[in-house]
Amino acid sequence: MQSNSPPERSTPLILDSLPNPLISELGCPRRTRLQIDLILLAIEALDLRGSEAILALAKELEIDEIIQNRVVLWRLRSTNPLRRYSQRRPLSLEEAKALVMIACHLARRMTVLIRQLLMDYQQLRDKQVPLEHHLRLSDYLERFRAHFRSRMNPRRAGVMVYNTDEKLNQLALELLGKLLFCTGTAGMQRFWISLFDGEVA
Repeated sequence: MQSNSPPERSTPLILDSLPNPLISELGCPRRTRLQIDLILLAIEALDLRGSEAILALAKELEIDEIIQNRVVLWRLRSTNPLRRYSQRRPLSLEEAKALVMIACHLARRMTVLIRQLLMDYQQLRDKQVPLEHHLRLSDYLERFRAHFRSRMNPRRAGVMVYNTDEKLNQLALELLGKLLFCTGTAGMQRFWISLFDGEVA
């Protein structure tokens, strides 16, 4: 007897390059959802076309069945519990893998810029020169602070700790370091594992 039910969607093969950690049936842990959204926030602060680039890359990598459009992308990222309009839906491993894969591919495309900004930051710090004196770095930090404040819930304890420009700048710089980490040898796999097994070293 022939079944009329639609065939189950198969997982894109490209996602198999990332291992499956042991997680509960409720989906990815809180920290994983938070870190993925923040790394994408940093990419958006670096690239003014961040959201469009994410959707274009999803199509290029043939994972646009998972990240179909801007609304779906917003829903996935809103599983970050610190968001103003946080979604209570879970984030599946498949969805998390798709977001991490996109973040790491975009980071690789910006490797030269990311490395240069981090080198310039180190030089500014060594010379005790204010970050505002570096236009490209200052622009990145300003956009990151604006994105963070407009999208995160100020009543959340995890957001309240970033109550100054200096603390948000430090977070933005830490995320730059993680983006550079993603561009290295097996960086995507190592970053993925770190989301479930401790902070990136």
